Amino acid sequence: MLSRKAKAVCNDPGNQLWLSDVSAWEMVLKEASGKLELPDPPRIWVPLSRARHGLTQLVLRESSVYLSGELPDVHRDPFDRLLAAQSIEHGMKVLSPDKPLDLLGADRVW
Repeated sequence: MLSRKAKAVCNDPGNQLWLSDVSAWEMVLKEASGKLELPDPPRIWVPLSRARHGLTQLVLRESSVYLSGELPDVHRDPFDRLLAAQSIEHGMKVLSPDKPLDLLGADRVW
């Protein structure tokens, strides 16, 4: 379900790919609410999938939490705000179709 551009970024051996703890947290909540169906509990599925795809864990730092609250008040989704803050703080691109990330200042690719 990735765009052509996102696939190219993922397939470029010069790029290191990361999975944020924020995304793992969101998957846990969506799975618990029945909005996301996973073949195994998130505690098992997320780390196995991260390893299978060669993704590095991006730990949520306290400084990113603070930055998320300092971003423009243009989008209130806390997960998007945290991902944007991590993108800004670490100088990383975010692979996402979510356009509100642009408004928050994230460097988004899709």
